[in-house]
Amino acid sequence: MLGTRRQVAAEAKVDPMHQFTIEPMFGSEAWELAGYNIAFTNSALWMAISAVALWVFVAGGMKRQLVPGRWQMAVESFTGFIDGMLEANVGKAGRKYVPYIFSLFMFILFANVLGLLPLGLVGVHPFTFTSHFTVTGVLAILSFSIVLIVGFWKHGIHFFSLFVPHGTPWPMIPIIFPIELISFMVRPFSLGLRLFVAMMAGHVLLEVLSSFVIDGWNAGIGFGLLVGLPSFVLMVGICALEILVAGIQAYVFALLTSLYINDAENLH
Repeated sequence: MLGTRRQVAAEAKVDPMHQFTIEPMFGSEAWELAGYNIAFTNSALWMAISAVALWVFVAGGMKRQLVPGRWQMAVESFTGFIDGMLEANVGKAGRKYVPYIFSLFMFILFANVLGLLPLGLVGVHPFTFTSHFTVTGVLAILSFSIVLIVGFWKHGIHFFSLFVPHGTPWPMIPIIFPIELISFMVRPFSLGLRLFVAMMAGHVLLEVLSSFVIDGWNAGIGFGLLVGLPSFVLMVGICALEILVAGIQAYVFALLTSLYINDAENLH
């Protein structure tokens, strides 16, 4: 009996990093283009699901009814929130960036929240693609590219004055300039890393706690009540916290992007 329980426990052992494995789907592992594998992966699937969910959300709230319904109010609340954030950080010139920042914020928010869905609810294993630095890094590089394009388009070579704080003594410029330049160039890395680490850490913690629940149950009722039940209660609390983190990380990503755009628009 004890041997059977140990065997079941070994088979049910949870690998906390397995949930981040990118796997080809629909038999696409053999797809190639110019010698490169272009398999349709679980990451790509959930990117598509997030994009479609965002499109449905926005399309459903664009009815422009005289008396707005809840759906329309939700969409208008989010757009108003992003508009207010850009006006506060960039000024009136920030209004033209509302479509991009809104799309960025909502896409990350949907990705983070959908990745927390339980398995039985969606029929396929949920995948949080924002827990991969390749994805968050691309989003960060996209935002950083907009900053560079706007900065040089609007200010030309004068954009380099961003790296020399106003009032810096001339003898200090050769020291301050490279420090500010390196700090500026690190921005996309830190922007993508922050989101990636926050989402990965939360999901690893949930997976580890789930292993405690499974191991506690397989070890017997007494051990299950002592370890499994508290772990399950803690999991519920962590899930609620993860929903909060999903929203906070989307907000932080959008906020920092708006602050970087402010540097491009207004320099100092």
